[in-house]
Amino acid sequence: MATDTQAGQAIYNPRTLQIYELVVLRLSNPLIWRCPTARILDLYDRHVGLAHCDVGIGTGWYLDRCRFPTPRPRVGLMDLNADSLAFAARRIERYRPETHRVDVLGKPAIGIAPFDSIGMTYLLHCLPGDITEKAKAFDTVRPCLRDDGVVFGATILSGGVPTTGAARALMRVYNRKGVFSNAADTLPDLRAALDQRFRSVEITVVGCVALFVAREPR
Repeated sequence: MATDTQAGQAIYNPRTLQIYELVVLRLSNPLIWRCPTARILDLYDRHVGLAHCDVGIGTGWYLDRCRFPTPRPRVGLMDLNADSLAFAARRIERYRPETHRVDVLGKPAIGIAPFDSIGMTYLLHCLPGDITEKAKAFDTVRPCLRDDGVVFGATILSGGVPTTGAARALMRVYNRKGVFSNAADTLPDLRAALDQRFRSVEITVVGCVALFVAREPR
């Protein structure tokens, strides 16, 4: 298994997953990144399909809280980190989720029945390289998306978006530790990467977070 994506996901272990929601969802999102967690949850409420796969799953909080269009959705969990997969799978066990351990910067994920929607929330800023390199993640999951499906998600950017002093300081810390790798991530580069792969792209900036919705894969 490739190791390029190891650093960004290595922080997630049973101990840190227990405090993830306090640190990220309740504190960092509204106070540092200036993007309330409710804005991201709304993205899920509007775009999750009957069959949905989340890529880079964290704790599974959004899948636990969002409103699926059916009481019995097909839910896939895709991540490189086995602890995150186990944690999220337990949390949403009522949906009997599929788990797929995949390196999103590796080979295309084949052999998985396609989904109506794919969520990629807070994944890209943890991947190594610039947007051009980390956008390979879209290519990796493309075989898992129906032709009429939607990819949506959120990522923290360092350029082309408003950033506060606190946000810049925390990004520097996270980039030094290898938790983030977004020092070169800009809004124009994100849009270019999405436009290259999808005919319909919507990006909404909230604080220093880009919320994106992409349809009609090329």
